[in-house]
Amino acid sequence: MVKELFKACPEKEREQRMITNEFDRQVENLIQKGYPSIAGLNEVEFRSQLQPLKTKTIEFEKNEEDREGFIPYVIVIKSEWVDGEKAMQLVERKNQKGFSVMDADDIQRFKPIEGIELPNGIAYLAMDIDTGTETRNVTPNEALKTIVNDNRSPLTLEEGIAVITHNPDILMKNSGFSLLGSRCGDRRVTALWISAGKPKLGWCWAGNPHTWLGSASCSSRVGM
Repeated sequence: MVKELFKACPEKEREQRMITNEFDRQVENLIQKGYPSIAGLNEVEFRSQLQPLKTKTIEFEKNEEDREGFIPYVIVIKSEWVDGEKAMQLVERKNQKGFSVMDADDIQRFKPIEGIELPNGIAYLAMDIDTGTETRNVTPNEALKTIVNDNRSPLTLEEGIAVITHNPDILMKNSGFSLLGSRCGDRRVTALWISAGKPKLGWCWAGNPHTWLGSASCSSRVGM
């Protein structure tokens, strides 16, 4: 009976139901990883903080769902509440914990570049994410021009970690992505890839291309 009712639902309603369920999955994922206590909240308070974002996912119409490297949205917990070093340690892929070659102070030096304004609040949604398969073997400097010309925005360091927190299998051997939306004033850009079977946060030079790194972007950021 339930199956018959689901089949009877209009296509758009089925899409919205799936997206809403995805929101709940991501919230549970964060809770299981201990995000509430790290942020100084109990579970009820944490859920309450994120709940206003749920209606934003219902309004989102997903598209290009079959495109390689595409994710409809991710919940991003801002670094003021859970810093990048800790968030990376909580990433898990195939029973392997994430790690960083950068220390906490170095990670904190990377801030959103000019033109990126993060929504207010503890968390927000990064929408319509593309991990940049079409910008592999393109320098980050040139990839940024393409992203901007396409009216998209490069992912920040925290947004990249959020992507692999909720979708760890998006990272594969010889297939990672750079995070051009955060810089610290030097020639480095941070990136995520698999190293020794583990999710790794590292950096590369902005002027160097890599066949195994794309440059990730989103279409928008949606707050409370």
